[in-house]
Amino acid sequence: MPNVRVLLTNPIHPEAQARLAKLVELVVAPDTQADTLKALAADCDAMVVRSHLPQDVFEGASRMKYVVRHGVGLDMVPMAAATSRGIVVANLPGSNTQAVVEYVVAAMFALRRNVVGINEVFRLHGWNAAKPMSNDCAELGGDVLGVVGYGSIGRRLSAVAHVLGMRVITHTRRPETVESPVTAVDLAELMRLSDVIVLACPHTEQTHHLINASVLEHVKSSAVLINVARGPVVDTPALVDALNQGRLGGAALDVHENGPLTGEEDIFKCPNVLLTPHLAGNTATALSQMSQWAVDTLLALLAGERPDNVVNAEVFG
Repeated sequence: MPNVRVLLTNPIHPEAQARLAKLVELVVAPDTQADTLKALAADCDAMVVRSHLPQDVFEGASRMKYVVRHGVGLDMVPMAAATSRGIVVANLPGSNTQAVVEYVVAAMFALRRNVVGINEVFRLHGWNAAKPMSNDCAELGGDVLGVVGYGSIGRRLSAVAHVLGMRVITHTRRPETVESPVTAVDLAELMRLSDVIVLACPHTEQTHHLINASVLEHVKSSAVLINVARGPVVDTPALVDALNQGRLGGAALDVHENGPLTGEEDIFKCPNVLLTPHLAGNTATALSQMSQWAVDTLLALLAGERPDNVVNAEVFG
């Protein structure tokens, strides 16, 4: 495939990138600015996407035939534009489920056992200052976990939480898919009953600001919220108010409504908040697996095959 040019919006795992570079002409974007991606896409036949594409990225990209999303969420790709131009789009469903679930479990323990705060006090002020802090910590066993979204992450997390002795409830647009011992409930009931709330749903028109001021009125003051979905699922000012007023006990946010964050945002001043820069699905293991799968998918498409992970198969006709 010497005449095929493939754009990487970001580097992928070195082994997968080296494998792809032997078969195609590889172009790695020097940055992810809209103008950069549009200019590079114009001369490429395919791309592997790890950053948000501009909505008009395909307007000058007459050669573009295939787009592989290096991950699951399709909000990074202007799907309607791709489909209207006959561009095949594929993603990697379930590719980082284990990594995200492990992040959520780590965040639950960090928030409920305050391990980060205790470590800091121990180092700065000593044993006697740190040890009494454990008196305010709570165990997860016996608590209610409320999961918003019951896809691969929601299902895997539910199984792990059950082993920890938690009762699991979920809010999903497809309650008929929920299996015992998990119970499907409406959103208000989930917020009212849950000790730990995990957002694991896609960002759509229906889920935009799903967690807002009126919804947060139902939450327990001791509950914690963990967002591994997308930032705009949460109305950030409403969340900040709930945290600062003590109406919510804490939060772990891996995704953010307006990113990247600078450190000056109000959320940094809120109590009992764990912030990370959209890395829940990123581990060495997950990156390697996703990159190899992305390359496999792209090579299959270039060979004229129709992989099962194509999301707009209607373009094949």
